[in-house]
Amino acid sequence: MRTTPRLDETHSEHVPAPTPAADSNGATPRDAIPPDDNGWSDDSLLRRVLCPQTLISFGLAAAIVAFMLTRFDLDLRAVLSEMRHANPLYLGLAFASYYGAFGFRAARWRSLLESAEIRPPDGESLPGLPGLSAIFVLSWFANCIVPAKLGDAYRGFLLKQRARTSFSGALGTIFAERLVDLATLAALLVGSGFVVFGRHLPRTITSWMFFAAGLAVLMVAGLLFIVRFRHRLRALVPTRLRHHYVRIEEGVIGSFGSVPTVLGLTAIIWLLEGVRLYFVSMAVGAGVSIAAALFVALLASLLTVVPVTPAGLGFVELGIVGALTLFGVFHQTAASVALLDRVVAYWSVIAVGAVLYLITRWRWR
Repeated sequence: MRTTPRLDETHSEHVPAPTPAADSNGATPRDAIPPDDNGWSDDSLLRRVLCPQTLISFGLAAAIVAFMLTRFDLDLRAVLSEMRHANPLYLGLAFASYYGAFGFRAARWRSLLESAEIRPPDGESLPGLPGLSAIFVLSWFANCIVPAKLGDAYRGFLLKQRARTSFSGALGTIFAERLVDLATLAALLVGSGFVVFGRHLPRTITSWMFFAAGLAVLMVAGLLFIVRFRHRLRALVPTRLRHHYVRIEEGVIGSFGSVPTVLGLTAIIWLLEGVRLYFVSMAVGAGVSIAAALFVALLASLLTVVPVTPAGLGFVELGIVGALTLFGVFHQTAASVALLDRVVAYWSVIAVGAVLYLITRWRWR
């Protein structure tokens, strides 16, 4: 088992710490580490929501949705009527599939944290699956209300706040998690694409499949580059930032101690994404197969890679409608599926996350 020196993070974020001298490995003394939470605090999420960049991103999302309505010549009243008459049983199953996946996400992250030896001080244990699931919901909530996937950093801050772990180390495990997510998404997207289209792949779909595969290969190559030249890269990082970089690096590389478990959980998570969209499509009678629903759900998730709007708002809806029409789904029904799916996987997260934010903020204080 790899051993990593434990680094204390108990310095107050309001008192600047002197820049410590790094050793030959880029590490710094235990008692000289400044806080590494990137300025996060209990109120920083609210400040980021009200900043001009966030407001502009929501305006862009609204413009994209308006473009979708005009591009496909949609009757908004008819779309909303179809949504109101959706089968509640299938919608309930969609909600169960979506929120059930948080348990698997929490289990996977716990495996990554344990492999990277990201633990609380004084021999304490990491939060259990309910606690990590709550942190996940809160990070998804943050991703839904601020752009640039800042919810990932917020997740690292919440774990540090809850369990006093290393923020940078936790951020490294989140990078590793994203890498596994993208690699698995690319594999499943290509596989499901060939299942539903066979050899007659539309040119647009082929382009997205190449994009997903290329991005996954690029990230894996980047990881291998970091592993191969880790000591040289440490030397290039400024001294005042080196301890943060080392922690992130160790978090990323150390996460891959239980690859079969992580890959298995990741496959389940992505399959549940497809199951959710399948139930939503069944709720309005879209009549798509489970393989087609998986492909559309994966394509929608790929669109969130571009962190221009919160959780891909606008881009995802447009992508779902465009993809469903390739399977012969009428534009109006495709729009109903897209908007209902976002009720499940976006708007409900804002509602649930807001309540959970208030509860956990009071309890964890």
